[in-house]
Amino acid sequence: MTSTSSIQGVSALLSASGYVADEDIATAIFLAMRLRRPLLVEGYAGVGKTEIAKVLAAALNTDLIRLQCYEGLDAASALYEWNYTKQILRIRLDEQSAHDAADTEAHIFDEAYLLERPLLSALRHGGSPVLLIDEIDRADEEFEAFLLEILAEYQVTIPELGTITAQQPPYVVLTSNRVRELGEALRRRCLYLWIDYPSLPKELEIVERHVPGIETKLATQICKFVEALRESDLDKRPGVAETLDWASALMELHSDHLDAQIAQSTLGCIAKTRRDLNLVRQQIPELLDRALDNA
Repeated sequence: MTSTSSIQGVSALLSASGYVADEDIATAIFLAMRLRRPLLVEGYAGVGKTEIAKVLAAALNTDLIRLQCYEGLDAASALYEWNYTKQILRIRLDEQSAHDAADTEAHIFDEAYLLERPLLSALRHGGSPVLLIDEIDRADEEFEAFLLEILAEYQVTIPELGTITAQQPPYVVLTSNRVRELGEALRRRCLYLWIDYPSLPKELEIVERHVPGIETKLATQICKFVEALRESDLDKRPGVAETLDWASALMELHSDHLDAQIAQSTLGCIAKTRRDLNLVRQQIPELLDRALDNA
């Protein structure tokens, strides 16, 4: 059985779950697990930041609890809410039966009326789930400040119920695409990992693992083409996710090699804005030259 007591063990666990992790990634995850510290993962879009949490949950055979961040996200949506409909129904029933108002108020703020959201669910989980706080940079600074107690102490205070502390702290992974700069207080509470675009050999291994049946020749041409494309002045440079989409699309089209026609007709897999489409179309001959060189 593979263990998490070493960097090599963590790397083997990730590999068994389909994630190609280099030493930096395996080391960061190992330390985050051993030190029980949140792991802040930054990098370009589509390089596998979110996948770290998914694969870690699968490797540890535990639940993945995901909080997708967005502008305007507040504590009620992320932590807990009261079931107002159920509370109002209880109040009306108690009024009809001339129930004591103070007793009613005491009862409508108990567990029966509490709706758990991702953060509270992770803290009150019976085991140690993986809590993914995805795209934290899209949330407001106020929400980021709200997270500090949870990230530092694995606890939160609910006025009606008191302080809730995790019996077994979750493994926490935060991701950021650097839409805005995160605060120093949050960064201090986390270990840090930057994921860059993969090297050609690593991306080739990822493609061959995730696109069953693809020939090495075609996979190499795809990876070389995308690698060259990332050097262009694009609105959105393609990540590994786009490479995999393109490889899957070419497999569906029964292509065994890249050429100008197939590249032209499938550009929507790797170019995601009108400007990028036009720019890539102009560069197809040059990109193909690089992709087919010794491939």
